[in-house]
Amino acid sequence: MPSFDIAHIREQDVDLVVIPLDSNFGYRTRSEQGAIQQELQARATAAGLAGSVVPVWDAGLGRLGFLAPPNWHPFFRSINLAFVARNINRRLAWQ
Repeated sequence: MPSFDIAHIREQDVDLVVIPLDSNFGYRTRSEQGAIQQELQARATAAGLAGSVVPVWDAGLGRLGFLAPPNWHPFFRSINLAFVARNINRRLAWQ
């Protein structure tokens, strides 16, 4: 059963479902990343979580990797994994 700790946050009046993933996510192709993001979005929506799913991962050297719409890049560049960890407040799981 897949299970993810998530940070369901509201930033600038927009709901975001921030999902920390293993650092290997950053090595996947854009196509694979997009497919995973779509699956997580569908699962989050089915679980009643409002907002866009944004996968994040440890990109090395203290950098946060993220897959977010371009208008959210400044926000995600301003945070780190410690911020995400402090904001974990839900679990997304399915069978």
